[in-house]
Amino acid sequence: MQLLRKVYRFSSTKHRFASDIKSTNRQKMNLFQAINNALDIELGANPKALLFGEDVKFGGVFRCSQGLNEKYGTDRVFNTPLCEQGIGAFGIGLASVGYTAIAEIQFGDYIFPAFDQIVNEAAKFRYRSGDQFNCGSLTIRTTWGAVGHGALYHSQSPEAYFAHTPGLKVVVPRDPIQAKGLLLASIRDKNPVIFFEPKALYRNAEDEVPLDDYELELSKAEVVQEGKHITLIGYGTQIRVLREAAKLAEKDGVSCEIIDLQTIYPYDGQTLVDSVKKTGRCIITHEAPQTCGMGAELSALIQEKCFLHLEAPIKRVTGYDTPFPLVHEPIYLPDKFKIYEAIKQSVNY
Repeated sequence: MQLLRKVYRFSSTKHRFASDIKSTNRQKMNLFQAINNALDIELGANPKALLFGEDVKFGGVFRCSQGLNEKYGTDRVFNTPLCEQGIGAFGIGLASVGYTAIAEIQFGDYIFPAFDQIVNEAAKFRYRSGDQFNCGSLTIRTTWGAVGHGALYHSQSPEAYFAHTPGLKVVVPRDPIQAKGLLLASIRDKNPVIFFEPKALYRNAEDEVPLDDYELELSKAEVVQEGKHITLIGYGTQIRVLREAAKLAEKDGVSCEIIDLQTIYPYDGQTLVDSVKKTGRCIITHEAPQTCGMGAELSALIQEKCFLHLEAPIKRVTGYDTPFPLVHEPIYLPDKFKIYEAIKQSVNY
């Protein structure tokens, strides 16, 4: 394999948040179409970019790579064997010799066979060589979260496992506009990134997505709704749930500030701290189990930095510490009513 060293310049615009994009050249897309559009842009702009994974050549299970093999050929968009460990290792090898490797793990639940490759090889590649070589141009895309019928092997949220690993970046988008910009930024970032795509939103989330090449800044939390009485923190599908809970609380006269973490690791702690110092109350939510989840990490940071500003204990509304259930999924998930109840308890503390 030829060692590639040429650096390609992209004609993309960089923004801090999706709301900063002023483009009028837009098209209605759902989330999987926005992912497809981002991949199309990268493959078209960067001849070093390769897209691969199980069934990727045929468009993928969720159709995110639909049409890309026909457009760019099997040398650049191709299938791999059903071997997640091999997909991870192959991506590391490609990235280490100058290619832009975009690997797809079909379901986040099956990323664990590649765990050693990701946390012991990809995350440490630059560090162990003293930056003589790296695999920073590796991005691993995979699905994430509940889908309504996935049960224990197609519904998990494994982000916290990887957020414990220096050398990786972990990203979870909430909507099509954000997904496109964060994915392009992840692919072009000089560190290996795990990009979790909420599969429940592939077809349920729609928006007018800019057709331009644009990137959204990583490691920046976004205040998606300003408020003054309580801070609600989440990411991915839970942002929708937080908005619904905030509407219920609004009827009680409670003004909720909603923050989308966006990048799970390394996360933007300052935005969270500034908000909680203003509101004095905080609720953190995620689908993953509670123990050692991201809510525990964020709670520790906020308690440390905002202790004298807190008017009530920090609350976590999360999945339970059980395997993900099938028939009991509605009971397991942290829905708007659980969050609304936590809001009432916090403001009445």
